[in-house]
Amino acid sequence: MPSSVGAPRNADFPWDEFDTASYLRHNYRSLRSDDRQILELVRDFFADSLPAGGARGLDVGSGPNLYPALAMLPLCRTITLFEPSASNVAWLRDEIGDYGRSWDPFWELLCERSRYQEVGDPRQALADRVSVQQGSVFKLPRRGWDVGTMFFVAESISERPEEFEDAVRRFVGALRVGAPFAAAFMENSDGYDVGGRRFPAVAVEEGYIRRILETAATDLRLERIGIGSDVLRAGYTGMIVACGRVRAA
Repeated sequence: MPSSVGAPRNADFPWDEFDTASYLRHNYRSLRSDDRQILELVRDFFADSLPAGGARGLDVGSGPNLYPALAMLPLCRTITLFEPSASNVAWLRDEIGDYGRSWDPFWELLCERSRYQEVGDPRQALADRVSVQQGSVFKLPRRGWDVGTMFFVAESISERPEEFEDAVRRFVGALRVGAPFAAAFMENSDGYDVGGRRFPAVAVEEGYIRRILETAATDLRLERIGIGSDVLRAGYTGMIVACGRVRAA
């Protein structure tokens, strides 16, 4: 484990002042090639998972990102977006009622699998099924959901490896035994700027993520996505997607 002596904790950062609009513009104004690859992996995993429509879904640390929730729509009768930042919570509650057109390419990609086509109107489905709950990953209830996602969260909320590990375990622990999950991580991130503020990261690689998840998951698959010509920002070496099912304790 990397040293965390003197490193800032999650609680040391102004999450309620997170510049949601700036982050949204930079990350999700269009469907990037790396997000396309992530969404294809997650789509195909979920399309072969639970029977349609009956599950309770959980997305942890949603931020201004709807595509994890969209990816769970065919499986779920309800989806909880669990988000700590007050600014992100306000955006999510407004956006889920009738989401913006920038998310249409994400949904079109999902609809390359027939299970997503069966949803019908995704805007209405999202509005009907999704709720937003303000809260920290470190306070997630245990074993309350049937399917889950957590994208670019655990490694991006602290500089302390022990908090990264705790966040991953609490995410998996919030799901019922056998639940399918998908998580995405920035590889070797050194932090990120949003609206003129610096936010933290823990540098993680595939082996580190695998060691944490393999004790809590079965059917675990990790895929690394390298940096292409469209670099998101400075200070990372790629992205990692993990899919699996929650192991019985």
